[in-house]
Amino acid sequence: MNTKKVFVGAAAGLSLSALTLAGCGNNSSKEGSNSSSTQKASLPIAYNNKKASVKGGTLKIGMVSDSAFKGIFAPELSQDNYDSEVGQFALQSLFKCDDNYKFIKGGAADISFNDKAKTATIKINKKVKWSNGKPLTSKDVEFAYEIIANPKASGVRYTDSLKNIKGMEEYHKGKADTISGIEMKDEHTVVLHFKQMTPGMRTSGSGYIWESAEPYEYLKDVPFDKIESCDQVRKNPVTFGPYKFNKIVSGESAEFVPNPYYWGKKPSLDKITIQTVSSATAGAALKSKKYDIMFDEPTSVYGDNKKPKGYTMVGKPKLAYSYMGFKVGKFDSKKGVNVENKNAKMNNKSLRQAMAYAMNVQQVSDKFGYGLKTRATSLIPGAFKEYKNTELKGFPQDVDKANKLLDKAGYKKGKDGYRKTPDGKKLTINVAAMSGSANQEAIMKNYIQCWKKVGLRCKLTNGRLLDFNNFYDKVQADSKDIDVFFGAWSLSSEPSPADLYSEAAPFNMTRFVSKKNTQYLKNIDSQKAVTDHKWRVKQFKEWQAWMNEQAYVVPLQDYYDSVPVKNNVKGFTEQTSKGYTLWENVSLTK
Repeated sequence: MNTKKVFVGAAAGLSLSALTLAGCGNNSSKEGSNSSSTQKASLPIAYNNKKASVKGGTLKIGMVSDSAFKGIFAPELSQDNYDSEVGQFALQSLFKCDDNYKFIKGGAADISFNDKAKTATIKINKKVKWSNGKPLTSKDVEFAYEIIANPKASGVRYTDSLKNIKGMEEYHKGKADTISGIEMKDEHTVVLHFKQMTPGMRTSGSGYIWESAEPYEYLKDVPFDKIESCDQVRKNPVTFGPYKFNKIVSGESAEFVPNPYYWGKKPSLDKITIQTVSSATAGAALKSKKYDIMFDEPTSVYGDNKKPKGYTMVGKPKLAYSYMGFKVGKFDSKKGVNVENKNAKMNNKSLRQAMAYAMNVQQVSDKFGYGLKTRATSLIPGAFKEYKNTELKGFPQDVDKANKLLDKAGYKKGKDGYRKTPDGKKLTINVAAMSGSANQEAIMKNYIQCWKKVGLRCKLTNGRLLDFNNFYDKVQADSKDIDVFFGAWSLSSEPSPADLYSEAAPFNMTRFVSKKNTQYLKNIDSQKAVTDHKWRVKQFKEWQAWMNEQAYVVPLQDYYDSVPVKNNVKGFTEQTSKGYTLWENVSLTK
């Protein structure tokens, strides 16, 4: 299973008519400091179907999304969760991992580490072939790194983590034609040479080890700046997973058939189809049993159908969280770094904190989360129990505190009840949020009213909720009409936040830069952290506290994943160690 940090869409499905939140109606409103009072969901991690499998059949999957998926089926260039979900049946990780996300043997390739030599050795299973019959080779592994690092490619995966490979920066800057730290010893052996070893390297999703490969022979004639848009990636991807792409309807659906060259167990199904389904019709689709499995089930669908007839709900705590980000700078694409603007509208800590304290996030979570959402207290979700700073309260609603912060910072109210900037100018805050369903609009109107109660004039960018793709296009481009944005991350299985919040991280979309933050991130992934785990945990907890205090990025909600699985499906599980070989083991019963 390839676990990477990617964008996730707005969770949909709250009822517009039911949205009655008292927290914005009283200037002394306060919420409790606990994460949430709602009973958290508890679902089985797998559906144990003991019936005998039938031969073949078509597995029908619905993916809830109100936006078309982009269809970038090269992980090096893909950025969002929807493309990952669509392509998962064909796109397999190089490495297998256990339930703690640690690399183990038995994958398409095995990986081993030599701390003294500062190397990682990748041994490719000689049985592995691409879906066009060509063998997976060392060059395919190297080529994936080149796609990420080549300055002409359009992806955002080139981060500080990968700069740890020797020669990566020189290649990225055009000073070298190859990456010197990637040594191809033979057709099936690759040695990665690092500047330093890090504690997360042995864990899937660390960012220091890229876990995919790309078919060099299939793509070698495509210019790097054309790879993202080429037919070989968009229409006819070549992969080495248990299934292969058979048909793609752009942005709407995809069909998969067994990969005849798959190196592992022969898949059981004749076909897998995945299709987008709108959040408004997801509940009806579930009731009519249109799909065998539903991904990204809206919260309201779960709330109305906790035990849908003919289905079993499976799930687990999700490596994900939602957040509110404050724009304070730009990304310099030429230098590959974030550049903070100290004079940016939102570059006032008291203003950022006040907006966070004014919000009634816990009431939203309690009333409409159905146990699947809880108010987050830091930027490390509860799924990472060891690294979570449980002493932090986050930002429970406290309107009095919000008003005092604004008063002290010089944001005085005018005759119209709205606050002005400290230098007496009109203050209007543009807020960008994703569409999901009617509930998303209702929730954002609720928050705008919360901010109005403390005298802040806030309005939606473009006057409406934005489509998922349009939203992230504007946020990444640092659009001038966005001051604050509501986003979400689907996280990798290694908790290091470096690829999201470092100075050189394109994903650091608030564009804040701080020497203190840089030092914390370096400490978390340092050589010392390799040998002193307790010290690393301490750095994590201090970083969370510092990030809350600075409030460039405010944690909103942690998630619990729920997946409706029809009772004639066999072999589906949310268990991490089973995820690598999941789809070859899924079948249908009578």
